[in-house]
Amino acid sequence: MLDPRKLRLLRELAARKTIAAVAEAMAFTPSAVSQQLAALEREAGVPLLERTGRTVTMTPAGHLLVEHARAVLEQLDRASAAMAATKTHLSGPFRIGAFPTAARTLLPPALRELARQGLEPMVDEIDPADVSAALRAGELDVALVHEYDFVPAVTDGSVETEALFTEPIYLTNRPSLDAARDDAWILSKPGTLCHTMAIRACQAAGFEPRVAHHVDDFDAVLAFAAHGLGVALIPKLAARPHRGVTLTALPISRRTLMAFRRGYGEHPAIRAFHDSMASITDWEAEVSPS
Repeated sequence: MLDPRKLRLLRELAARKTIAAVAEAMAFTPSAVSQQLAALEREAGVPLLERTGRTVTMTPAGHLLVEHARAVLEQLDRASAAMAATKTHLSGPFRIGAFPTAARTLLPPALRELARQGLEPMVDEIDPADVSAALRAGELDVALVHEYDFVPAVTDGSVETEALFTEPIYLTNRPSLDAARDDAWILSKPGTLCHTMAIRACQAAGFEPRVAHHVDDFDAVLAFAAHGLGVALIPKLAARPHRGVTLTALPISRRTLMAFRRGYGEHPAIRAFHDSMASITDWEAEVSPS
């Protein structure tokens, strides 16, 4: 019989490409991962991997088994969620991933409510691009991710999402993108969703932004803008009032979603997290710019 734990390693190898990356993600040694995959091959009765020196590639049978492994692991998560739903109360650790502005503005009251219900919430700040891997590896139970206009979704097929809310994007100290075409710009670091969104928004307006600063912390961005060091795009959750900064809403949005492993969405802790987030109705007033 095929071992689900070994199937999980094979699925991660398909996603991460190298045994070293699988070992790091799953808290194994590379040798242990290799041994477990070799044992899975014996269980399957056919070669799953081709080894050339230190390079490992999937055989056609390996790719086929990965597809079945995804379905099996999803069903196991559904079974786990169903069993948890038979309990009379919530309990135990509950691992939550979140991007920084959500951790600052949205999570504190939600965490208080989850703790009141018996869970032990634990939060890790994480970039949305890393969420799928962390959920698959079991490092997180749920995560808050965001999507911007102009930027495709960053979660993969192993993850399901549910929309929570949409917020506008603001431009600092200018009435429109066209009015900011000759300004210096303050952008997040290259490779982040916010950086990609800003570049593409400017391109859609017909110009390439002249980037003067790369700053990820939105409070610092607002301080830079207040001192005339550049203009920037700020999501509403980060748009706290700041002397010397005016904010103009643009027809650009950021969407916050709840992400979880496919098949795990009916787990009562996931539903409790969703309900606690949905009950937070005062975030808009708290972060509205003035």
